[in-house]
Amino acid sequence: MKLVAKEKLLEAVGTEMGASEWFLIDQARINAFADATLDHQFIHVNPEQAKHTPFGGTIAHGFLTLSLLPYLQATMPDLLVPAGLKMGMNYGFDKIRFLAPVKVNSKVRAVAKLKDAVEKNPGQFLLTAEYTVEIEGQPKPALIADWMVMYFV
Repeated sequence: MKLVAKEKLLEAVGTEMGASEWFLIDQARINAFADATLDHQFIHVNPEQAKHTPFGGTIAHGFLTLSLLPYLQATMPDLLVPAGLKMGMNYGFDKIRFLAPVKVNSKVRAVAKLKDAVEKNPGQFLLTAEYTVEIEGQPKPALIADWMVMYFV
């Protein structure tokens, strides 16, 4: 994470903010997410039945992949945030698209691009970034989302 002055933050709109570390999505994580959300659809939790689908095995829930964004964001060394940061809050999403399934035992990472930075009130910055969650070795990303975070300084 890079703490930058307000002027530098506003100038950075349109720039890439780097990539997160790669993160393994294994069956234990998929099962834990299924338990937490009560979404036990066979394609996620039944490897034997999932073998007979076009995916050839289980896949992560799309919402599991999306829910990893806070963790993936935290591993981005080049993520830009306002200097003097006290805290950040999830503000919501403008767009989420699930583009490709994440097969069990795949690794994912997030790549971020700063789309907008607005000082909503003194000391409150609303940043919108486009996050692309890539799947290692796959040409198509798992998802693309415009995520808004309110930062307080």
